[in-house]
Amino acid sequence: MFFLLILLISVTDFIFIPVVQLVGAVAFPIIGAGILFYLTKPVMHLFERFKIHRVVSIILVFLLIILLGYLFVLYIWPIAQRQITNLVEGIPSMVSMVENFIDYWQQNYTSIPDQVLTAINDFSNNIPSHIENILNYLFGFIGSFIGQVVTIIAGLVLIPFFLFFMLKDGEKLVPFITQIFEKEKAENIRSLLSKVDNVLTSFIQGQLIVSSFVGVLLFIGYLIIGLEYALALALFGLITNVIPYLGPFIAVTPALIVGAFQDPMNLIWVSLIMIVAQQIESNLISPNVMGQALDLHPLTIITVILAAGSIAGFIGILFAVPFYAVVRTIIVHFYDTYVESKKNKKDALL
Repeated sequence: MFFLLILLISVTDFIFIPVVQLVGAVAFPIIGAGILFYLTKPVMHLFERFKIHRVVSIILVFLLIILLGYLFVLYIWPIAQRQITNLVEGIPSMVSMVENFIDYWQQNYTSIPDQVLTAINDFSNNIPSHIENILNYLFGFIGSFIGQVVTIIAGLVLIPFFLFFMLKDGEKLVPFITQIFEKEKAENIRSLLSKVDNVLTSFIQGQLIVSSFVGVLLFIGYLIIGLEYALALALFGLITNVIPYLGPFIAVTPALIVGAFQDPMNLIWVSLIMIVAQQIESNLISPNVMGQALDLHPLTIITVILAAGSIAGFIGILFAVPFYAVVRTIIVHFYDTYVESKKNKKDALL
């Protein structure tokens, strides 16, 4: 029956294509507004504690978002942009240093096997082509990005509207859904939606706090050791740390490369900084911020991230963990409901 259902869906896919297109058109503003909703909901409730009307609280939340964006653009982005520009302009000199090192190695170490020398020669000769391929990939990504710029701009325009009504009427969603069910089933659905809301709240708010904390620690550590492009590398680490477990390894890679060209000892210092930041985050911050809502095994998370990355690329990596956590919560909830119902029937028979 299951495979027959799949066959029927594949035969009647013309019915579902418009639905998928409609969902894809509104997915970006809904997801963006949803993330902002979970980030700003505590701030709105904080304003309401001071007897401020909800609509006024929402307006204050929007003003706070605009203020934070203005401060970032005014004080942080110019420095980060300058460092990124300098880093990009310094890439040719880094490549030249690598080529000179390889040439020196080849001239002074004659005992290297011929196979290794051949591989080194091939790599050094193909460095320009590798860089060209990377740049072509980036420009191709930018081209596709520009091709969808209208859709993205439309989504950005819609995000504030979705966010406003989510903050204003978000609490009405659960009663609206449960009103069509009987009392017992309505309580079950209400419990499930509460668990899903708790998982999403813990992940989104927790990842923001954890990533911000790691970014600040990396920036302080990079400043202490005098690492070049400290702010740009720390911002990169802040962003990539959103990816659980794999994010820190991605974050430390460019810092290690830049540090190695500046001073080989920086390889040790940068590694120590990342280890200290991750130990503090994993032992103190994450357990207290996320609690047990995301009690997922590290191996499970890594497997889910790798699978989602191969299926949906970078977007899949970003949303793999919360999606898996929500699905897991739903399955566990219905399984517990099933077990509880079987137990109640057994008790009734006894």
